[in-house]
Amino acid sequence: MGEINFFPDDLEIKDQKIILRLDLNVPIKDKVIKDDTRITLCLPFINRLIEKKAKIIIISHLGRPKGINVPDLSLIPIYKYLKDALKTNVYFFRGTFDGETKEKFSHLKGGEVILIENIRFFKEETEDGQDFSKKLGELGDIYINDAFSCSHRKQASVHSITKFVKKSYAGPLLKKEITAINLVIKNKKEPVTCIIGGSKISTKINVITNLIKKVNNIVIVGAMANNFFVHKNLKVGKSLIEKNTKEIIANIYKKAEEYNCKILIPEDCMVGTDFEGTGKNKNLDEIQENEIILDIGFNTITNIQKKINESNTVLWNGPAGYFENDNFSIGTMLISILGGGDTLAAINKSNDKLTFSHLSTAGGAFLEYLEGKDLPGISVLK
Repeated sequence: MGEINFFPDDLEIKDQKIILRLDLNVPIKDKVIKDDTRITLCLPFINRLIEKKAKIIIISHLGRPKGINVPDLSLIPIYKYLKDALKTNVYFFRGTFDGETKEKFSHLKGGEVILIENIRFFKEETEDGQDFSKKLGELGDIYINDAFSCSHRKQASVHSITKFVKKSYAGPLLKKEITAINLVIKNKKEPVTCIIGGSKISTKINVITNLIKKVNNIVIVGAMANNFFVHKNLKVGKSLIEKNTKEIIANIYKKAEEYNCKILIPEDCMVGTDFEGTGKNKNLDEIQENEIILDIGFNTITNIQKKINESNTVLWNGPAGYFENDNFSIGTMLISILGGGDTLAAINKSNDKLTFSHLSTAGGAFLEYLEGKDLPGISVLK
């Protein structure tokens, strides 16, 4: 399989119909967008296509409506946002895809934009349906996937659609994601340190195993670290743990030794008796039966910051604690490098202006690419 076909800036696209797959899956409550990060990241490229007088057809999803029309998951708030943000005519398509759809879209003028309603309202999207993919593909002359976060899914608008469009490319945001992750796993500047957080080790075991072969240090934080404490016969009170992880963790340590990768786990933590209260900093051998580990402790933060300072490349995926409660968000706020879905939410909750070489919005696709998997939505762009 060859190199990814990235969209060339010098391509003549005036009056060409461009199907642009974006990730506009933003948090919306009571029809109000709570975090517009994903949309604002897309605006520069949309504006560039507008300047070049392309006819832009945007496809995106919101949530998981499972093939039915769920009013709370409509893209109407996003349509209104784009209408205000873009200095051109922006239309909203809420119809079905049939023999007349192509004719309706033919009225779009150069530099204008049409946003299609939540593509996951159609069950054929998640089924990667061929007829549906053909109907989507026939709407445009060029297809651009700029939604890396969806590229691990075999779905019509990121996968089979490419069979029915003359030219298919990866967009600039997708290129930025791939380039950033490759800085860790391919074109790396050593020492490389990866900070892996979150709640379940089972969801990240393949990522950790793959990274062990490629990086110098892996720091385990978040609730998944609790399993490492149990492995070392430490008491974790009422903290979240997973069953049957003993063999998984033993294998992680064995692989780490084989590839000369250092595994670091917290030496102290912030605990509480519930998720809503305040916390106490405790060493690992001081945790009581009624306490829950909800963040990393101050000594651990110092150790991680020291390791960051010694590294030339740092990747961070997953929160260090229960960041939804400010009392347990200190660890997450003081580690600051690179991300994924929950990491992005944690960073945006911070009042501090954190700086990153790259901030990923991808989540699942980010993790699968780190695992070394060939992503379906990327394969079809090669």
